[in-house]
Amino acid sequence: MIDKALIEKSVREFIEGTGIFLVAVRVSSSNKITVLADRKEGITIDDCVNIHRMIEKTFDRDSEDYELQVSSPGLEMPFGVIEQYYKNEGRKVSVTDNEGNKYTGILKNVTAGGFDLETEIKLKGHKKETREMPFNFDQVKAVKVVLTMK
Repeated sequence: MIDKALIEKSVREFIEGTGIFLVAVRVSSSNKITVLADRKEGITIDDCVNIHRMIEKTFDRDSEDYELQVSSPGLEMPFGVIEQYYKNEGRKVSVTDNEGNKYTGILKNVTAGGFDLETEIKLKGHKKETREMPFNFDQVKAVKVVLTMK
């Protein structure tokens, strides 16, 4: 089986200084390697191709066969690294906390420790009110971008 840590190290070294960030590397028991990467402006096909080629050159298929996929994480996938929070600051997201409560609002004020969610709350007998709810990363089970139709 191909060493996941070795792939991560190679990819991190390759993308250093490019603005690309590594979201995840997965290696299945059948040696299917999935590399998820992104950048603040969005990752391009060329970026994915370059990472793919680097991995192909670094890891010998003759010594160990593998299947390789390099792509962006996609909108349906929960955030995995802090760079995704920074990238999506100002966008509408859904937040599921550790207790299973779900909130929807605008992602704001991302820091190394957490973020704020600007959301509308309807108080009994009152109009909807906009409030900022602070979240620490350790309070959050999942955060995803909410697709909105214009």
